[in-house]
Amino acid sequence: MKALFIGGTGTISTAIVRRLAEDPQWEVWLLNRGNRGDAVPKGVHQIIADVHDEAATAEALGDLQFDTVCEFIAFHESDVQRDYRLFKGKTHQYIFISSASAYAKPAAGYVITEGTTLANPHWEYSRNKIACEEFLMRKYREEGFPVTIVRPSHTYDERSIPLGVHGKNGSWQVIRRMMEGKPVIIHGDGSSLWHLTFNTDFAVGFTGLMGDRRAIGEAFQITGDEVLTWDQIYATIADALGVELKAVHVSSEFLAAVGDRYGYGFEGGLIGDKAVSVAFDNRKLKRIVPDMTTKVPFSRGVRIALDNILTHPEYQREDPEFDAWCDRVIAALEKAKTEI
Repeated sequence: MKALFIGGTGTISTAIVRRLAEDPQWEVWLLNRGNRGDAVPKGVHQIIADVHDEAATAEALGDLQFDTVCEFIAFHESDVQRDYRLFKGKTHQYIFISSASAYAKPAAGYVITEGTTLANPHWEYSRNKIACEEFLMRKYREEGFPVTIVRPSHTYDERSIPLGVHGKNGSWQVIRRMMEGKPVIIHGDGSSLWHLTFNTDFAVGFTGLMGDRRAIGEAFQITGDEVLTWDQIYATIADALGVELKAVHVSSEFLAAVGDRYGYGFEGGLIGDKAVSVAFDNRKLKRIVPDMTTKVPFSRGVRIALDNILTHPEYQREDPEFDAWCDRVIAALEKAKTEI
């Protein structure tokens, strides 16, 4: 069987490509600009092209056909419209990576299934993903275009740790604050529920859908089974670092009001996603992929990530602006306590 990955070197797709590269049943191809050749496993074929240049991509693809095409870097409806033109009649399955943030915030109930309403007034990213899904499902209903929708939630790998509140340079500055004994901000009161999924676990669920006719015309959420509060998530990180967690709880609405002017995106990332308790019901996926389970719990995954980050300076991206912003927010809250 032959699979094409558009992208293929990101947090989620890297684990999937590695898994399939070891499976003799699959012939794996990547379509990207070739900027991360070091992340491509041996034996994987690569088509060097910018997918946003449709004519050049069509020429690079030539007469190639695939059993499954997996799209990881489509963020606007125009992206999937282009893919439809490129791959109509050239694949038996087109898998679109959407997002669990597309679900209504808050939903009618905290247990989320694939039937939960899609609506997110807080985050344009999520609304764009919804528009992509709607276009693709319309093409499935009207023309039989063989789409499968996948909705990941918070998936991480060995290059970063999952957080609710961080700056533009990722997780390192929060790790450093913990190691230096400084307080760190946790959104809300820390009690909202969240799912975290290590990318190798995600890869099991995803590859199980590839080539399966039962997945055509269907949507699947892929997350781990572990449900943690944000306080538990941060406490687990502190335990792995061997430090005391000094948590400061701050309202998500307040963080959006004082953070988004600096470009931190908390209106979407918190109010439109992480601030809302969710528990994903993965029974639909497991009916097709019974092997999908949490093999890397967060207590283990965070240690894998931290061991890698602490020994690779390239993942230690300083963010002094965010560090100073955290200090100002915490100081302002402490001052408010004495003045009210």
